[in-house]
Amino acid sequence: MQPDNGKPRKIIPITPVEPEDGDKMVAMFASEQKVYSRSISGFFSRWRWAMVFLTQLFFYGMPWLQWGQRQMVLFDLEARRFYLFGLVLYPQDFIYLTGLLIISALALFLFTAVAGRLWCGFSCPQTVYTEIFMWIERKVEGDRSARMRIDKSGWTFEKIWKKSLKQFLWIAVSLWTGFTFVGFFVPIRELGSQLLELQGNWQIFWVLFYGFATYGNAGYMREQVCKYMCPYARFQSAMFDKDTMIVSYDGQRGEPRAPRTKQVDAQAQGLGDCIDCKLCVQVCPVGIDIRNGLQYECIGCGLCIDACNSVMDKMGYARGLIRMSTQNAIARAWKQAQIIRRVFRPRVLIYTVVLLGLSAAMIGSLIMREPLKLNVIRDRASLSRIVAGGKLENVYRLQIMNATEQEQRYRITATGLDGLEVVLEDEVVVGPAETRGVPVGLQIPYGSAAPGSHTVYFNVDAVTAGAGRTSEKAVFLVPR
Repeated sequence: MQPDNGKPRKIIPITPVEPEDGDKMVAMFASEQKVYSRSISGFFSRWRWAMVFLTQLFFYGMPWLQWGQRQMVLFDLEARRFYLFGLVLYPQDFIYLTGLLIISALALFLFTAVAGRLWCGFSCPQTVYTEIFMWIERKVEGDRSARMRIDKSGWTFEKIWKKSLKQFLWIAVSLWTGFTFVGFFVPIRELGSQLLELQGNWQIFWVLFYGFATYGNAGYMREQVCKYMCPYARFQSAMFDKDTMIVSYDGQRGEPRAPRTKQVDAQAQGLGDCIDCKLCVQVCPVGIDIRNGLQYECIGCGLCIDACNSVMDKMGYARGLIRMSTQNAIARAWKQAQIIRRVFRPRVLIYTVVLLGLSAAMIGSLIMREPLKLNVIRDRASLSRIVAGGKLENVYRLQIMNATEQEQRYRITATGLDGLEVVLEDEVVVGPAETRGVPVGLQIPYGSAAPGSHTVYFNVDAVTAGAGRTSEKAVFLVPR
């Protein structure tokens, strides 16, 4: 290549620089080591298992419960109807889903501002299924040391049968989870029959897809999902403040840390209460050391608190070296009453007021919701016409949606113009949770209204009291 002045450029070779003695090469990526978490018993461990039972009792049990002649909770996408206990929701009720998502988000903000990642540590599906899969792993392969020994050993008979049994149980739980998940969108009894007959390609696909996701996330990816895939871990710092209850290590009390026996006088030796047993690290599901301070990987499960308290009990020290506390409380040695008073700070109160207001509005809207919906569509083929008897007629099509689960009879009337009559043979019958299109004519005496468009209202009333009443605006055209 020639430069602008026509002279050739001089190419200077670059010689790679070898690292000098003592220099350390730092890798740009470090592969993750498998976390072998130790089982522990304590207050937080029992709460975690209580939440596992509650959430999975709801998840696995709800699709099998009946409400009358249908499934109690069913999001029937094919029929475009959502059944929630006694409610029947249509696509037009999408606003309720929006409200539910907003309320859920605000609740998450509130709980996070008060007590950190409660959702992650106790209720998140990733946490729950990881706990179930780890329980299976411990029951089959043993606790932490036994699992580490098996993984490091060769392919012995013991390793083969234990790994095979674990995989079988993991796959069984995953497939049942996938089947249950799809059962919220397809009636689960029909879904079971279809799968036994190998029918329903899409249903089979989604069962396998969700089962595979459960198997991979809870069986292998585990803490990697929380660290790298879940956005909540990344923006949690924006939701915390120094008065948020988090899993905290009391460095003033614990440092300097050092191993010792129970007979050693720690104060005489100038030691803190931490005996550096690393049990808090071994029980952590994500493998972090909470003594290094708050880290984004921490899911707030509190297992390190249970582990540390068990060690403090054995050493004869006071509990709470690792505890649920706030940064201000640790730094200023606050008492429990002072911590609780700081819970009711402006940020929390604003979240609470907004959350309660939205929840009350949504509940009130559901209570006052009419179990009847009406759409009015004009007949575009004939905007206006003169019929027998010297009357002017406009034709419409009414879409009547019965949001109850009983057959209903409806009367249709119209108001808005003098002498306005509804041309309809009889009352309209609409089946339970069905939509019916009804052609309706509106007539007025010819010449009784000025040329142009006139606003009229269709009124639909259920014959059965309390079964719904609604009104919808339409336009009546009078030609010039």
